[in-house]
Amino acid sequence: RRATRARPVARVVIAGAGAIGASIAYSLARRGARDVVLADVGVVASGSTAKAMGGVRQQFSTAAEVRLAQESIRFFEELGAPFFDQVGYLFVATTEPGLAGLEERRVLQASLGVPAERVDAARVSGLRADDVLGAVACWSDGCADPAAVTRELVRRSLELGIELREHTDALELDGDVLVIACGPRSAEVAATRGLELPVRPLCRQLLLTGPLDLPAELPMIVEAETGFHFRRRHDRLVLAMTDPEARWGFEELVDESVFEDRLERLAHRYPPAAGTVVDDAWAGLYDMTPDAHPIIGWVGDGVYAACGFSGHGFMQSPAVGEAAAAELLGDEPPFDLSPYRLERFEGDAVFPETLVL
Repeated sequence: RRATRARPVARVVIAGAGAIGASIAYSLARRGARDVVLADVGVVASGSTAKAMGGVRQQFSTAAEVRLAQESIRFFEELGAPFFDQVGYLFVATTEPGLAGLEERRVLQASLGVPAERVDAARVSGLRADDVLGAVACWSDGCADPAAVTRELVRRSLELGIELREHTDALELDGDVLVIACGPRSAEVAATRGLELPVRPLCRQLLLTGPLDLPAELPMIVEAETGFHFRRRHDRLVLAMTDPEARWGFEELVDESVFEDRLERLAHRYPPAAGTVVDDAWAGLYDMTPDAHPIIGWVGDGVYAACGFSGHGFMQSPAVGEAAAAELLGDEPPFDLSPYRLERFEGDAVFPETLVL
């Protein structure tokens, strides 16, 4: 049975002050809600949000994810510098199957209005392109600072009357509605209300190079076949790639055994970075669902979920904030949320998102 709640909501308690929770709080405040508490057991943006890569892209493999990203990109564009750097995303393919996959996704994205286009990878200064068979770019995508954006949303929310409670367990607060937006901890929080959410933590890590002389317009570079990707962050590069074996669980450990491999991949794809070192590294958690799509909507009486974003939460948070706020206030959301309902797991997932970086 799908739980619903009619307007008005007297008091909303949001569990989690990361990008998703902050976006929901801000959207609620903009819609006139004032009796809202944003709570976190840590501080604002102290969990997965602080450790995120910060990529903002519309290039996904399913229409559902593309639409979430499209709804979000407008907000990032309005936010602008220094929070968002619209340098684009460039996917390169070095094999025929990889190129076919890129083209298949580009056709889908273009059909939905995403300005993804075939490009010559050599247009990116310094990028090795002699082994690239084809490339697709979306120049309206880009990179952002997840923690800074989240703090800015909280700042705006506080100005509009939202209450912030850091170092506070949301479950200890009284409210008419509990919004579960605490990423990999969401299933644990739901369990305290007798609810089961198919969300589990996956450890991923990021590496930061030493200082480099980098062009300001360097896009996010992604290798289609390997998933190896990197972006500029000030005068350094942040590197990421899927681990050889998935590391399920809450341990946030850095695996130094892959450092040499990642630096070799970087030197190959971006020769100007040859010889750099790993100056820093950190691990964080993705909140994964079986089909890599989020869970958004009512999951029980007085309980609303916005979790399971499978590594895409920050980039999709503006759209999720708007949609969740609308539903919490009894309004029609600005776009179709049916692909993200919990009920879909009662059957077989038929549209898994495959582009999880």
